[in-house]
Amino acid sequence: MKKFLMATAASAILAGAASAEDIKLGISMGFTGPLESMSPNMAASVELAVKEANDSGKLLDGSTVSTVRADNTCTDAAAAVAAVERIVTGDRINGLVGGMCSGETIATLERVGIPNGLVMISPSATSPALTDIEDQGLFFRTSPSDARQGEVMADLTLEKGVQSVAVTYTNNDYGKGLADSFAQFYKEKGGTVTVVSAHDDGKADYSAEVAALAAAGGDALVVAGYVDQGGSGIVRGALDSGAFSTFVFPDGMIGQALVDRFGAELETSFGQNPSSEGEGRDKFNALTEAAGFDGNSAFAGESYDAAALLMLAMAAANSSDPKVYKDKVMDVANEPGEKIYPGELAKGIELLSQGQDVDYVGATSVELIGPGESAGVYRVLDFAGGTMNVIGFR
Repeated sequence: MKKFLMATAASAILAGAASAEDIKLGISMGFTGPLESMSPNMAASVELAVKEANDSGKLLDGSTVSTVRADNTCTDAAAAVAAVERIVTGDRINGLVGGMCSGETIATLERVGIPNGLVMISPSATSPALTDIEDQGLFFRTSPSDARQGEVMADLTLEKGVQSVAVTYTNNDYGKGLADSFAQFYKEKGGTVTVVSAHDDGKADYSAEVAALAAAGGDALVVAGYVDQGGSGIVRGALDSGAFSTFVFPDGMIGQALVDRFGAELETSFGQNPSSEGEGRDKFNALTEAAGFDGNSAFAGESYDAAALLMLAMAAANSSDPKVYKDKVMDVANEPGEKIYPGELAKGIELLSQGQDVDYVGATSVELIGPGESAGVYRVLDFAGGTMNVIGFR
């Protein structure tokens, strides 16, 4: 009898060990390209959440999570699709944080995510076009749609006393979607849009584009572009020619790289990007400071939250299979349940393993609405004194 009990115990131990897995999360970001200055802190935030879950030892019977990076270049859809296909077929990832930019995210979702039944949570793809894709419940985002950002930016611009603007946008899904949304709301609220024109990234000289914007005129120039590419080229040309001195910046332009390039030249400029305030943000900032990187950088909090949601959904479903846990993402993101903040993933995983509910608040006050959309909070910034200053939230 004693031998039988010992054998049974040994079998139980082996069964428990066999149930643990090496779960892989993909990180699809533009490590090269027009937002490459944002990617390091975004990826570090994903890896911070992964380390937290691993340190807990509680996820799916002690499973460990590792990350696999894919450079989607942010703007080259074919390169993004190839990069994500590689980590899906070769590394067999269980979920994806990404994409980063809207066009490559749409391509990856349609050509890789949906065909392979892969859950994707983007921290920064904001095009309204993503809302209407029949994604089979596989796509979510922790940053709000530009349909909302356009209205927030229109309100802010008018509140600053800017009654007329010229608009330039990077010639892709993100730029056009945001420019159209802003122009619609700005005009409806009484502002005048003198011109809406596209610019291409990767050019050495933007004098022709700046001349056309200057000819149309306006109290300010709205730059719906990328800080590491044509957006900054347009700003440089406008400043050097004296065409505009006040700029309105949306999320693709907000980052330390903008301040490093232009500093005091942005004295009267302003903008906004997704962010939040409160307990969750404070806890996240403390974690990132201890980890040695800037948690206030663009989309860092959204990246941590995307990874956290993937792992909490797995815990709720008791499965790392995206076809199974996809139905739990909305559940763990919203009420009811115990509120979970950055640094509390172990608590969340433990509660879920006991069959209890959690309401993941995270770094960015996560609330998912509609087809996996973020309700969204924006921070408002100005650049007085040559620095980036947070002056409010909305």
